[in-house]
Amino acid sequence: MEMVLLTALGVGGATVIGAGIGFIFKNISHKFSDIVLSFAAGVMLAAAIFGLIVPSLEYGGEYKLLITIGGIFVGALVLYLIDKLVPHLHKISEPDIEPHKKTNIDKVMLFVLAIGIHNLPEGIAAGVGFGSGNNTQALIIAAGIALQNIPEGMVIIAPMLNAGIKRGKVFLIALLTGLVEVVGTLIGFFAVNIATVILPFALAFAGGTMLYVVSDEMIPETHAHGAQSGATFALLFGFAVMLLMDVLLG
Repeated sequence: MEMVLLTALGVGGATVIGAGIGFIFKNISHKFSDIVLSFAAGVMLAAAIFGLIVPSLEYGGEYKLLITIGGIFVGALVLYLIDKLVPHLHKISEPDIEPHKKTNIDKVMLFVLAIGIHNLPEGIAAGVGFGSGNNTQALIIAAGIALQNIPEGMVIIAPMLNAGIKRGKVFLIALLTGLVEVVGTLIGFFAVNIATVILPFALAFAGGTMLYVVSDEMIPETHAHGAQSGATFALLFGFAVMLLMDVLLG
C-alpha cells in the first residue's frame, strides 16, 4: 500500500514538476516540448500494451479475447465521451496558448479542466496496474504516465498567466490537476482489490484509455508544429526504452 501511495504522489507530482518548469521557462519551444511529449507517448504506448493489455489476456480465462477487446473499446469510448464535453489539448488554437498574448480566461479554464479530467483515467490505469499484483509492470505504467504529465504541466502555465490569473492561484490549479491523478490511482487500486473478478476487464479498460490518449491527444499535438520526424523517432525511442525495461525487469 505504501508503494501505491508513493507512486500515486509521484505520478500526480509530475504535473506539478512540469508546472514548475513552466513557471521558470515560459517560452519553451514547441520543438522541445514535442520531443518530450513524443517520448512520453512511446512510453505510454508500450506500457498500455505490455503492462495492461497483455496481462488482461493472461487473466481473462475462457473469454479473454472478448473481455480484453471489449475493455479496450469501453475505455476508449469513455474518453471519447469526455472529449465531447471538454476541449482537448490540440483543440486549443495556437494564439490561445502562445506566450505574451492575452487569452480568454473561460477558454483557458476549459483547457485546464480538460487536462484535469483526462488525468483521472490515467491515474486509474496506474492503480489498476498495482491491483494486478505485478508491481514491476505497475511502476513501468506509472513511469509512462508521469513522463507524459511533465509536459502537460508545462503547457498549462503560460495560458493561465497570460489570462491574468495570479501566480499563486495558477500553481494551486496545477496542483489540483495533479491531485486528480492521485485520486484516480487510489480508485483503480481499490476497485481491483475489492473485486478481483473485474481485473482482466479493468486492465483492458485502462489500456484502452491510454491508447486513446496517445492517438487522439499526444500524437496530433506533437505533429502540429513541423517536427514530425523528430517526434516519430522520439516516440519509437520511448517505446524501445520501455520494451527494454519490460524485458530486463521481467
